Amino acid sequence: MKMFMLKSFLLAALMFIAVLTGMELANNGIHKMKGYHDPNFQTPISINEDNREFNATFMGTDISSHDIEAKKKQLEEINGFNFFSSMGKKLSGGLSSASEKLIQLIAK
Repeated sequence: MKMFMLKSFLLAALMFIAVLTGMELANNGIHKMKGYHDPNFQTPISINEDNREFNATFMGTDISSHDIEAKKKQLEEINGFNFFSSMGKKLSGGLSSASEKLIQLIAK
């Protein structure tokens, strides 16, 4: 089982690296085919470090920890209703109480 998980993880990591490499090669190919440098074309992924702060850009979109915190706050404000989650909680509560009553009945 350990070997299967290790092989699966390595295969997934290899595929991820292959996709990122393919994106970079495609970007370089577009630049070569065009024949001149266009500032509108950007590298797919770029990471910059400024005074121990990391700034990442993915497909032209800036990513920062502030964005992640804002999205987390927005999700908490929405308080989305998940039907399957609520049904699972009700089902587990019902099964727990039923098994508890059964055990109490057997114990008497």
